[in-house]
Amino acid sequence: MHIGGVRTALYNYLFARQHNGKLIFRIEDTDSHRFVPGAEEYILESFKWLGIKFDEGVSFGGDHGPYRQSERREIYKKYVGQLLDAGKAYYAFDTPEELQKKRDEVKNFQYDAHTRSGMRNSLTLPADEVKKLIDDGEQYTVRFKIEPGQEITVHDLIRGDVTVKSDILDDKVLYKSSDELPTYHLANIVDDHLMGVTHVIRGEEWLPSAPLHVLLYKAFGWEDTMPQFAHLPLLLKPEGKGKLSKRDGDKLGFPVFPLEWHDPKSGEVSSGYRESGYFPEAVVNFLALLGWNPGTEQEIFSLDELVKAFDITKCSKNGAKFDYKKGIWFNHEYILRKSDDEIARLFAPIVANNGVNATMDQVRQVVHMMKDRVDFVKELWPLCSFFFVAPTSYDEKTVKKRWKDYSKQQMTELCGVLEGIDNFTVEGQEPVVMKWVEDKGYKLGDVMNAFRLALVGIGKGPGMFDISAFLGKEETLARLHRAIEKLG
Repeated sequence: MHIGGVRTALYNYLFARQHNGKLIFRIEDTDSHRFVPGAEEYILESFKWLGIKFDEGVSFGGDHGPYRQSERREIYKKYVGQLLDAGKAYYAFDTPEELQKKRDEVKNFQYDAHTRSGMRNSLTLPADEVKKLIDDGEQYTVRFKIEPGQEITVHDLIRGDVTVKSDILDDKVLYKSSDELPTYHLANIVDDHLMGVTHVIRGEEWLPSAPLHVLLYKAFGWEDTMPQFAHLPLLLKPEGKGKLSKRDGDKLGFPVFPLEWHDPKSGEVSSGYRESGYFPEAVVNFLALLGWNPGTEQEIFSLDELVKAFDITKCSKNGAKFDYKKGIWFNHEYILRKSDDEIARLFAPIVANNGVNATMDQVRQVVHMMKDRVDFVKELWPLCSFFFVAPTSYDEKTVKKRWKDYSKQQMTELCGVLEGIDNFTVEGQEPVVMKWVEDKGYKLGDVMNAFRLALVGIGKGPGMFDISAFLGKEETLARLHRAIEKLG
């Protein structure tokens, strides 16, 4: 499941919750050639992680099961028979080779009212021959018979009325005898009708199928129960033209899947938002605003707030550029909004995995000082490992710039000043050290830069007294003495 499929499901969820409706989880697996082992479990795990909850369907139960289309063969056969009996559909016996030959002969070949008379189907073959072919086990498809010269209007909640002429539509395959399964087009129409579906919110790529679906509803006499359609804008590449693809993520270094995906055929591993360190709330918030705008300046929304604010009619008709950097920004904002305790619980295992035996209180203190500097929790360790592990080397550029000829003397004196401080908190250290700097006439920047280099190993980190207070007197002095000895 691509991240675009997640956004479609999210919009369905928001719409269903907003209208006190039900969200159905249906597995559309009628194309047996495209079956991927593990995909169903992956999709369920993705929605569970994101907090998108379904009301009925596969693994959720409900009154309209089974919810896997491959388990509804007999139901579909009944409706295929109805269309055949009513003359709304016909048997086609054309082999793949015959179809390919026709495509090679006729440019832009389409199986429709203009070409079907020259093909092998129940409209051109005698009835007894059709019966014999079926009885002999000849493979066939059932095609929908589309009459030319009609105007078909699709009422779309986002795009308004979309009208097309039936002449541009081909006689779509509705059923395949090879696996005794319908195609997407028939299965969805039947399931939507039987399950009482009132709204279908799907991607823009399905818009060309909508006129066919309207004709199918009419063919069954179900116009009064036809759901309302809404076709969402495509997610577009961050750079260049065209729709978002996995290649874009590989090129620019961002995931296009909700969870890490291991392809069972190729063995290829694709990165996921969860494993990349994104919060599910940040992903939901980010996706919600790709193609929909609340009409206000608000950007941070909880799931409940999104349910209240969402308006399907305010979705854009145009494609939404996938601004992955904005996704990173959202994750940073959620780090800032989460409590130090919550971030500390996520950071503690990383600290432990680096061989450090730190208390939860220590981890929490570091998180409090440093979480505003990162976009992901995993970025905390390289940024603030110095709190837990003393530097063994010193950044050459920083040494050249910050360790002066007189730094050894100043740091030796600073050791003496710190030795005499009993209250080693920020409040206990700062006034004493600042008075010493002033009394000696030293430049504050020189002292603090050398102090930072000695404790951190590079010119980064929060306030110096925050660092030394966290380390404590013993560790602070040990690091100062080591730097004096090594840097001279």
